[in-house]
Amino acid sequence: MKYPKHLNLKWGFTVLELMVAVVVVAILAALLVAFLSRARQKANRITCVNFLCQIGIANRIWADDHHDAYPTMFYTNAVGEPRFLGADLFRYFQALSNELNTTLVLVCPSDKERAPATNWVAGFDNTHVSYFVGLDANETLPGMILSGDRNITNGTSLINGVLVLTTNRPAGWTMKMHRGVGDVGLTDGSVQQFDSATLNAGIAGTGTNINRLGIP
Repeated sequence: MKYPKHLNLKWGFTVLELMVAVVVVAILAALLVAFLSRARQKANRITCVNFLCQIGIANRIWADDHHDAYPTMFYTNAVGEPRFLGADLFRYFQALSNELNTTLVLVCPSDKERAPATNWVAGFDNTHVSYFVGLDANETLPGMILSGDRNITNGTSLINGVLVLTTNRPAGWTMKMHRGVGDVGLTDGSVQQFDSATLNAGIAGTGTNINRLGIP
């Protein structure tokens, strides 16, 4: 089909128009990636909170059958200290296998260094756990730390896999999992989402000056 010459129709892009189109597409793509990344982070955090809630419920059910003692209080050595530390820390979660049913809940979806174990026995160890254990958790103090993201730190070295939190030394989060924030399950059954500032307020509200955490 032929068009009258006076219409002066032009086909295609000029170089400038093409460059503008490429820039616009690139900007839109970057915005979309950022949006999807934030959405994925939010979804992972919601899943993490859900997993910690399940761990908290499992501890409570287990304690009901074991004289109101969590696994850390039940499995102790001759002097009453936690029996399973360091490479054996996973055994406190292993004790909850009947209550948790699946190992999937032990790995936060934001923890790219860990993967769920296929079962509770063969090959199950610390490398299949994303969450620390509150070694001194006691239901008589409802604000005590029961479990939480393993990327917690206060700058001190671990001794046999144990991190000692005190109210006079600030704690925070590394960037390994939730990008500088983290989730903590308390003995009252709640799960709190803390940044570094609110984490220290949470530690101060546990009702004790020292919280010992077993880090897998």
